Amino acid sequence: MIRLFKPVLICLVMLLLWQLIILVGSFPHYILPTPQAVWKQLISHPDLLWQHSRITLLEIGLGLFFGFLFGLFSALLLSFSKKISALLLPILVISQAIPVFAIAPLLVLWFGYGMASKIVMSILIIYFPVTAACFDGLRNTPQAWLDLANTFKISPFRLLLKVRLPAALPAFASGLRIAISVAPIGAVVGEWVGSSEGLGYLMIHANARMQVDLMFAALLILIAISLCLYFGMDWLLRRFIPWGNRVYSS
Repeated sequence: MIRLFKPVLICLVMLLLWQLIILVGSFPHYILPTPQAVWKQLISHPDLLWQHSRITLLEIGLGLFFGFLFGLFSALLLSFSKKISALLLPILVISQAIPVFAIAPLLVLWFGYGMASKIVMSILIIYFPVTAACFDGLRNTPQAWLDLANTFKISPFRLLLKVRLPAALPAFASGLRIAISVAPIGAVVGEWVGSSEGLGYLMIHANARMQVDLMFAALLILIAISLCLYFGMDWLLRRFIPWGNRVYSS
């Protein structure tokens, strides 16, 4: 009951602050709409908002799935050999110096105005934190675990599967939490640059028509999606990786 009370209380406080800012600042509706106006848009256009929300949610989900796979594969490849790591790791770091926002128009040009370019943008944003976190976990396996495994003379593959991967899961979970938090950015930026559907497209379209309350309604849905994804993933990770805190406290 207390866990449910806290988020409800936070939401109420934020709504009160929102309303207070409007009253004190005397902002016109086209600058900052009232919570009542945004709520009216939410209940007046459920089909429209759901149509665009499911597109954005699908883009985020596919971006997370493929970003997770590519990140895990890259981390395993980097940990396989020091020579491979020395060659590929600087390339990965350099790739992060190029903002996805800057190459978003190119990605839309290369992959089209459909869902593919948005998924690619989500993958690019997710890929590095997942790779870096998993690689850090793999190369920081506790030495006592490795020594114990060596006494049984197990194969390198079984060492990876039974020892190094379980030891890396807490670090990988941290990277996945970061990826979940930033995944919506790639999808929405792609929809801003060029699309005909999705919450990002709806926000741009509503802003151009001075429907700021509808734009805020889409933004609130995007925030709700991000929070649900983050806390849902956090619950799953805590449930299926219960040894995470013990690994880092040892």
